[in-house]
Amino acid sequence: MLTYDNRHIAHLDMDTFFVAVEHLRNPRLKGKPILIGGNNARGVVASCSYEARRFGIHSAMPMKTALRLCKHAIIVKSDYEAYSKYSELVTDIIHETVPLYEKASIDEFYVDLSGMDKFFGCFKFTSKLKDKIFKESGLPVSWGLASNKLISKVATNEVKPNGQLEILPGFEKGFLAPLSIMKIPGIGKETGYKLLKMGVETVKTLSEIPVELLQNLMGENGSELWRRANGIDESPVVPYREQKGISTEQTFQEDTINTELLKSKLVHMTEKIGFELRSQNRLTGCIAVKIRYTDFETHVKQKTVPYTNMDEVLFKYAKEIFDQLYNRRQLIRLIGIRYTKLIPGNHQINLFSDTTEQINLYQSIDYIKKRFGENLLSRGGAILK
Repeated sequence: MLTYDNRHIAHLDMDTFFVAVEHLRNPRLKGKPILIGGNNARGVVASCSYEARRFGIHSAMPMKTALRLCKHAIIVKSDYEAYSKYSELVTDIIHETVPLYEKASIDEFYVDLSGMDKFFGCFKFTSKLKDKIFKESGLPVSWGLASNKLISKVATNEVKPNGQLEILPGFEKGFLAPLSIMKIPGIGKETGYKLLKMGVETVKTLSEIPVELLQNLMGENGSELWRRANGIDESPVVPYREQKGISTEQTFQEDTINTELLKSKLVHMTEKIGFELRSQNRLTGCIAVKIRYTDFETHVKQKTVPYTNMDEVLFKYAKEIFDQLYNRRQLIRLIGIRYTKLIPGNHQINLFSDTTEQINLYQSIDYIKKRFGENLLSRGGAILK
């Protein structure tokens, strides 16, 4: 059985993935301040080049603000189909090269190399994997190698862009000690502000606070915060299994021809799966609607859509498909919806074409649903009047 000391976990991150893909598609963009997102000033920055970051621009910033900071920045409309293809290409390269890996998002992976140090040398192996990805995909990679996922991820972030770093077992706390508390995954603005007000600026200071005190200050997250500050993370690399689709359906107690009822059920199901997609940081590129008539004859129609996980967009397409599908004016006993062509996608990145207010609204709704239950909030269209 592997012990904590002989675990070797590598974290690979495709540097500014969306920008790098755009560079491959249009080499003339290299060296210029690029803003990936909506194609107008009302959108949100999904990603930006290092040249744009020098002006203080960052992801999730309103496009209007970014353009004020850098007037000569170039806006490039996001193309999730292209990003998905490159992500799948990198996934295939890793799949055929390593024994165990986890796809954490569209552009980052964890690779478990435990035991391979005896045969290849984990540092050398990861370096060759980085070179292979760049050679076959053209995408730059930064990576960190350590005894656990937490340290490897922090190490990766410290050597971007296009860097590599190994933290040997036993040196985890020393590596984290001088870093800002904001470098620890899971410490957001609210928690960070609270700690900074207490005078806690470095990970070393945070790690020296008694765990009981952190629990009193931070609640149930206090103990996990203490563990991270001390470099402790025993979470395994979860083998990657591509989920083919997410679906839900409902059989009515009495067959119905009431289109208002049917569409309200579509809204409810769309909300349910949309929330599930966002909770899993996934996007869908294909929607299918299924209806079963009273005589058990079943019809399914699907439509390829721009990658999204927004409720109103999903329902718009679901309604269009339903209107095309339901043409017999016959009683229906079952209605269902299924999303396929799933890809990893961050909630903020997905909402690149929307306003800051819409992003904040979705984040608030999802927060309430996660904390108090997903049935607490529902769109008016999901309630039959």
